[in-house]
Amino acid sequence: MADPKGFLNHGREVARTRPVEERLKDWNEVYVPGSLLPIVSKQASRCMDCGIPFCHNGCPLGNLIPEWNDYAYREDWQNASERLHATNNFPEFTGRLCPAPCESACVLGISQPPVTIKNVEVSIIDKAWDSGDVRPQAPERLSGKTVAVIGSGPAGLAAAQQLTRAGHTVAVYERADRIGGLLRYGIPEFKMEKRHINRRIEQMRAEGTKFRTGVEIGRDVDADSLRKRYDAVVLAVGATTPRDLPVPGRELKGIHQAMEYLPLANKVQEGDYVTAPITAEGKHVVVIGGGDTGADCVGTAHRQGAASVTQLEIMPRPGDDRDPVSQPWPTFPMLYKVTSAHEEGGERVYSVSTTHFEGDEDGNVQWLHLTEVSFVDGKLTPKPGTERRIPAQLVTLAMGFTGTDRENGLVDQLGLELDARGNIARDKNFQTNVPGVFVAGDAGRGQSLIVWAIAEGRSAARGVDRHLTGTSALPAPILPDDRALVA
Repeated sequence: MADPKGFLNHGREVARTRPVEERLKDWNEVYVPGSLLPIVSKQASRCMDCGIPFCHNGCPLGNLIPEWNDYAYREDWQNASERLHATNNFPEFTGRLCPAPCESACVLGISQPPVTIKNVEVSIIDKAWDSGDVRPQAPERLSGKTVAVIGSGPAGLAAAQQLTRAGHTVAVYERADRIGGLLRYGIPEFKMEKRHINRRIEQMRAEGTKFRTGVEIGRDVDADSLRKRYDAVVLAVGATTPRDLPVPGRELKGIHQAMEYLPLANKVQEGDYVTAPITAEGKHVVVIGGGDTGADCVGTAHRQGAASVTQLEIMPRPGDDRDPVSQPWPTFPMLYKVTSAHEEGGERVYSVSTTHFEGDEDGNVQWLHLTEVSFVDGKLTPKPGTERRIPAQLVTLAMGFTGTDRENGLVDQLGLELDARGNIARDKNFQTNVPGVFVAGDAGRGQSLIVWAIAEGRSAARGVDRHLTGTSALPAPILPDDRALVA
């Protein structure tokens, strides 16, 4: 146990963010560099090393949280990094982007603010990179088996790294011009600088993983022919079909899906553009959707110099505290969350629904018409007399995703079966109805968290390894009888 009295002697203290007026002038991460290390040992000491560490259950990866908390408390960063990497290929990603269901399951959180697990995690991995403790782990021998991984998001990268380390020859195919999937082009730079992805890719290259960018399987390369070239295929293509908003005026110029808008801002940071082709500069911006993607649009619009930013959510405002009846500990509660983007300004409006858009004579969107809604007999119902309009010269739709892309031909060319939700169906070993073809991440699970994507990539890698060799020593954080895996 780190410190038997740690949780009594120290309160919860989280990473400090840079002043709003400073960070809106750049695209760097919002946190004060180096602000965590002086406090992380005290924060790690608050871990009680519970007899039953529910944080393990809260984390889909089964991270060994009390163990690396203990090492962090003692400032044994090398062993802390080893314990962290034992269950997580990319803790610098999750430490920045995961909503931390482990903290919601922390036993200390029953009566006090929980341990800052996420902050401790990112401190350990950042220290490990700075100290040179993160090194390539090339396999001792090759199996002679080949695997194609389609998609380079967190699920695809995790599966590829695990399979490479198991001795298989792995090639990752990515349709974009750079590796990283939504980590690269969906997550703004101010939430995670892309240098974190770049150095992991270099580590994976040194281990033997091959990368092929600008290749869309299903369009550029026939999916079935690719399957015949490799001993196994892992589909980690995500759930990229966006939910649309079919209301009058949707065809007006200036209304875009979030994943049309956000990647362009990231491409500016990569040096591809001087100014984003779709920009919020000087415009009244409306973001439809109250989740993390919507918040990313809010923060991006602020940095582009929007005249105003309004975020709309059809559901009621969540509560500030956990409801012990409907959301009991240790479940992950739906609470009101103020992200760094929300700290920077803008308005958030709940319980409203868009009725239609209004444009000018040139076909550009100018106004968004909405109405307040409420639940009546379990159904969202408009409130009479609450209709109004708000200025909207740029609208981003951040309402989630409905399933795997069907337009590029990959699903049909492989003859894959889908489940009732439009995801690629798979069995308990992550294998699809096509022998030798496996699926991991959002493509099989549906839109989910980065920590689930990595967990699924690791588990799918074990399934592939067993398929190729008859056995596997690779760890699988998701158990075979997990009901979420049953197609």
